[in-house]
Amino acid sequence: MNTHRFRKTWLLLFPLFGLWSLGPSCSSNQVVTPEEHLRTMRLQMVEQQLRQRGIRDERVLQTMAEIPRHLFVSVPRRREAYDDRPLPIDEGQTISQPYIVALMTESLLLTGTENVLEIGTGSGYQAAVLSRLAQRVYSIEILPRLAETARARLAALGYDNVTVILGDGNYGWAPGSPYDAVIVTAATPHVPQALLDQLAAEGRLVAPVTRDGVQHLLRLRKGRRSITEEDLGLVQFVPLIGGEP
Repeated sequence: MNTHRFRKTWLLLFPLFGLWSLGPSCSSNQVVTPEEHLRTMRLQMVEQQLRQRGIRDERVLQTMAEIPRHLFVSVPRRREAYDDRPLPIDEGQTISQPYIVALMTESLLLTGTENVLEIGTGSGYQAAVLSRLAQRVYSIEILPRLAETARARLAALGYDNVTVILGDGNYGWAPGSPYDAVIVTAATPHVPQALLDQLAAEGRLVAPVTRDGVQHLLRLRKGRRSITEEDLGLVQFVPLIGGEP
């Protein structure tokens, strides 16, 4: 549900086929199938857009090298799925630029045992990435069509530790709390209190927050007695829908 305009494993394999699979065939004797071409584009995305920009978590890089991002966009957009930019999806929303997905995911500091809440399911791609890095993922989507489509897509692709909930993400999802990590994939003027309340002690929350007309990607850490904040840089997301009228 977000967009951004700025800012494995496969490293040894990349020089061997990174260039010759850009065309329809790598030689007169070997035809590259569309699926192989998309896979090569995915590996190039990881190497050029993520690793070279400073993403260091090998689990994040491995996961994004494996997940078929092109299956989370419309068929006419599939050749653009690994481009260095966000893409439109239904309901006027977007699937984030790959680098932003990686940056936000890495910033959650996941180890594989976490209970995670995502605000803004969108296409379901971010939830799919989280599902391979955490134990359980709850993802809230306020737009019924997006929620239904993402739920069906994630189930069909085997991401069975993700639960998609139709609702207003500003209020979180209390039945699944407490959460070790919360990720908000749309811009908000402030972090909703419900999300902080549902965040576990020592939990991490990553969200784009608008201040003085500028969006800052923030990471909040919930201590026993206080919350600390880190600014991870400037971003540009679509606004978070819902909340108090």
